[in-house]
Amino acid sequence: MIAIIDYGMGNLHSVSKAVERLGYEARLTADAREILEADGVILPGVGAFGDAMHNLTELDLPDVIRQYAQGRKPLLGICLGMQLLFTESEEHGRNQGLDLMPGRVVRFQGKFKIPHMGWNRLVYHREAPIFGGLEEGHVYFVHSFHVQVDKAEDLLASTDYHGKVTAIVGRDNVYGMQFHPEKSGATGMKLLDNFLKLTKNGG
Repeated sequence: MIAIIDYGMGNLHSVSKAVERLGYEARLTADAREILEADGVILPGVGAFGDAMHNLTELDLPDVIRQYAQGRKPLLGICLGMQLLFTESEEHGRNQGLDLMPGRVVRFQGKFKIPHMGWNRLVYHREAPIFGGLEEGHVYFVHSFHVQVDKAEDLLASTDYHGKVTAIVGRDNVYGMQFHPEKSGATGMKLLDNFLKLTKNGG
């Protein structure tokens, strides 16, 4: 079973339908036991970082997510969910994240269109299981803030939007995608499928 964490902020329906189309059972849940017992966990997210952490905290979920991550089973953060994996964000003041990877979430700076919205090409930086059988392709982004990783080895893929932008991160069994794989055509669905395949062997 794939647990999709329901904390009131995320494309829950589209993510769950994508998981089911790929042949897996998806369950929307905020129950600690269901999350900890799941074969894989997806943390979606749309909205503001601080609001998201507030909702997770109200549901007593930050420590549950951290505990799950320590259990070596696959965890995937999508869009805001990826940003929540990091140490902190500067969105609407300083907010602490889940701190599963060291880094900061910062706003795009420059005289160009914000939010970054549209299809951009991925550039892979190192090999990873989620890239299996997949060439670099285009995926769909919608975001005004982006992640600055502290450790280069956590950066699996980037894209270019007036400079290098973090697109996919990974550390051990924890992954994050800044874009929406379920809305990113064949490339996005293959990335999601490769992540889900990790749940069959515990990561």
